[in-house]
Amino acid sequence: MFTKYNKIAFSGILALNLFFANPVVSQQKKVKQTNLDYTQYVNPFIGSAGHGHVFVGANVPFGAVQLGPVNVFEGWDWCSGYNYASNTILGFTHTHLSGTGIGDLNDILLLPVSGKVPLTKGTKEDMTTGYGSYFSHKNEVSKAGYYSVLLDKYKIKAELTASERVGFHKYTFNSTTDNHILLDLADGIGWDKPVKTFIKKINETTLVGYRYSAGWAADQRVFFTMEFSEPISNMALYDSTTAVAGDEGEALKMKAVLDFKTLKNKQILVKVGISPVSYENASANIKAEIPGWNFEAVAKEATSKWNKELNKIQIKADDKTMKVFYTAMYHTMFAPSIFNDVNGDYRGTDKKVYEKANFTNYTTFSLWDTYRGLHPLYTLTQPDKINDIVKSFLAIYEQQGRLPVWHLMGNETNTMNGNHSIAVIVDAYMKGYRGYDVALAYEAIKKTAMQTRDGMDYVQKLEYIPADKMVESVGNALEYAIDDYCVALMAKDLNKTDDYNYFSKRANLYKLYFDKETTFMRGKLTDGNWRTPFNPLSSAHRKDDYVEGNAWQYTWLVPQDPYGLIDLFGSEDKFLAKLDSLFLITDKVEGEEISPDISGLIGQYAQGNEPNHHIPYLYAYAGQPWKTAKLIREIDEKFYSTKPDGLCGNEDLGQMSAWYVLSSMGFYSVNPANGIYVLGSPLVNTATIHYKESISFTLKAIDNSKTNIYIQKAEYNGKPYTKSYITHDMIVKGGELKLYMGSKPSMTFGVKKEDRPL
Repeated sequence: MFTKYNKIAFSGILALNLFFANPVVSQQKKVKQTNLDYTQYVNPFIGSAGHGHVFVGANVPFGAVQLGPVNVFEGWDWCSGYNYASNTILGFTHTHLSGTGIGDLNDILLLPVSGKVPLTKGTKEDMTTGYGSYFSHKNEVSKAGYYSVLLDKYKIKAELTASERVGFHKYTFNSTTDNHILLDLADGIGWDKPVKTFIKKINETTLVGYRYSAGWAADQRVFFTMEFSEPISNMALYDSTTAVAGDEGEALKMKAVLDFKTLKNKQILVKVGISPVSYENASANIKAEIPGWNFEAVAKEATSKWNKELNKIQIKADDKTMKVFYTAMYHTMFAPSIFNDVNGDYRGTDKKVYEKANFTNYTTFSLWDTYRGLHPLYTLTQPDKINDIVKSFLAIYEQQGRLPVWHLMGNETNTMNGNHSIAVIVDAYMKGYRGYDVALAYEAIKKTAMQTRDGMDYVQKLEYIPADKMVESVGNALEYAIDDYCVALMAKDLNKTDDYNYFSKRANLYKLYFDKETTFMRGKLTDGNWRTPFNPLSSAHRKDDYVEGNAWQYTWLVPQDPYGLIDLFGSEDKFLAKLDSLFLITDKVEGEEISPDISGLIGQYAQGNEPNHHIPYLYAYAGQPWKTAKLIREIDEKFYSTKPDGLCGNEDLGQMSAWYVLSSMGFYSVNPANGIYVLGSPLVNTATIHYKESISFTLKAIDNSKTNIYIQKAEYNGKPYTKSYITHDMIVKGGELKLYMGSKPSMTFGVKKEDRPL
C-alpha cells in the first residue's frame, strides 16, 4: 500500500534537495528597489463588516500593541472588538485579535470624557446614562499606523498611533475644563473575564498596573505603565462601582477616573506601554520606543514601518486589485505578535519569566489556518523573522512539552486540529532556514507527532480514528497526515531512515477514510463500517466527522499527496469529474447546526474557510491548469472587494489575505512544506518580490486582462518554461518569469506529466 507513495516521496525529496541547496547563490538577480507609498492603497475597514472580524485601529507590523476602538459587543461578528455596522464606541483598548472566530483580549480600556463620568457601560440603545459615545463613520479615519474618531457625545477627537509595545493617544477636548479620562480594567471581549486587576498612581503624571484575566487564553497577564502629558489633579479608584480609598487598589474589576484641571491647547497625550512581565518593563518599553511627546512624528514613523513592509512586494494592477492586495498584505502582518520586552524578557507558557532572550519571542499563532499560505508567504517576505518564529515554537516546546497548536499570549488554547507548527518548522528547514537548534527542532516535531491526544493513539498504530470514539475524526486524521508527511520530509533529509519510513506510512493513512463507492472521505466506525446515514452536503458544527465543513469540502484535504488522491478515484478523468462537480453542485449546505465558518461558496467549495484554499489548484496535478485560472478569477470577483464586507469569512490572522496575496501574483503553496508554488492566474500585471536587499524576483503577466486569464506560455530568465509551477529556489535566487496570457485555455501549457507540480 505504501510503495507508490514512497517512490513519489523519495523522488520529490531528491528534487527538493536540489531546489533548497544553497538557497542564495551566484545566479541571484540584483534589482535596485525604489520605495513607493503603498500605504495609500491600504483600507483597514476592508473585512471589518460581516464575518471578516479584522482589527481596526493603530499598530505597527507584528506589534504587541493593537490600539483601537471597542464597540458595544453584539455577538460573534464583534470578536475583534469592532464591526463596521456599529455606531458605538466604549473606549480604546490596547490588545485585539484580528479575524478569529473567538473573542478575547481588548485589555486596558481608556475613554476621554467631558462632564460626568459614569462607571457602567452604555448600551447600543442608550449612550446617555453609561459611558461611551455614538460616532459617525464620516468622522472616522483609519490608515496604516493611525486611527482617529470624533466622539459625538463628548465632542472629543481621539487620535491613536503606536510603536511595537506602546500605544499613543491624543485627545482633543471641546473645552479646557471639566475633562476626564476613564481607565477600565474590568471587561474584555467574548470569553475574557478579569481575575485580578491593579492600578497604582506613581506620581502626578504616571500610573502603573496589571490585568490578569481568564478566557480563551486561560491565564493572561498584561502589565502596563501609563504616562500623561498633563498632571492628574485627582484620581478616584473603584472596584466595579465601589469606591477604593487611596492611590492604589487591587481587586477584580478596578477602574480609575482621572481628573485634569485647565488643559493647554485642550489636549492630553497618553503613552501606554505594555509588557508580559512587569510594569517596570512596560516603563522601559516607553523610554526605548516613544521617549518624547511628538504624536505626529510617532504616527509618521508607524506609517513608515508599514510602508517598508508593503514595499517588499511591489505590484502593478488595476485600482481594485491595488487596494485589495495591499490591504491584504497589511492584514498578514498583525500576527504573530511580539511577546517580549525591549530587554528581551518574556513570560513563558509555564508562567516563568525568561530574561534577556536572544531572539524575538512571538505569540498569537492560528496555525490550523496559517500553515497553509501565510507561513509560506513569510519565507518570501519575512526572511529575517523565520528563525525567531521557529525559536518561539521551540521555547514553547521546552516549556509545555509539545509544540504549539493555537498559542495566545503565552497560553496554549488547543484550538483547532492537527499539529501544524510541524509544517511551519519543516517548511523553514527545507527552505534553508537553519538559525536554530536543528536537533531540538527535530526532537520537538517527532515528540509532538507521537502524542496520544485527540486520536493520535490510533494514528501511531497505523489505524484509522474511529468515528464513534471521537468527534471530527476525519478532519483530525487528514490534518495529522499532512503533518506526518512533513515529519517524514525532515527525517529523510536528516538521514533518519526508520523515522522516514514510519511517518511516510502515517502520511498515507488518509486513504483509509476514502470510500470508493461514494468517492468521499467518510467517518468509519470501530466495527469497520462507514458511518450512516451519510449526507455529503450536511454539516453539524463540532458534532460530525469534519471540522467546520462537510464531506464535499474535506475529500480534497490531501495537499501533501494529490497524486495519491487521484489514484483513489481510479483515474484522472474520474478525479476531474468529481472536482468539477464540487464547483457545480448546489451551494446549499444542509443541517440544523451548520458551521458558520462555511462561507464564500461556489457550489460546495468554501473560500471562507481555510481547508478549501488549495482546492482550485488541484487541477494542475491532473493536467488541466486552465480550470484553476478560471476559478481564481471567479473567487476574486465574488469574494474580495474594497468594501467593509470585502472578506467572505474569518480573516484568521492573515490566512484569508495570504491566499489573496499569493494567488494575485499567480501562484499558491498547495503543499505547505515542499517549496512548490502552483501557478494559477495572476490578477496583477507585474509583481516584484524583494526577497533580500538587491535580490528580487519579478513576475510579468503579458497581455493580462479580465478576459485574458489563461497562461498560454511562459519564459523564465528569457528561456521557455513549460511547468505549471515555480519553486521557492527560483524566487529567492531572483530572476524574471513572464507569463503570456490569452482568452482561451492552452491545451499544452503545464499539461504533460513531467510539467505538473511535484
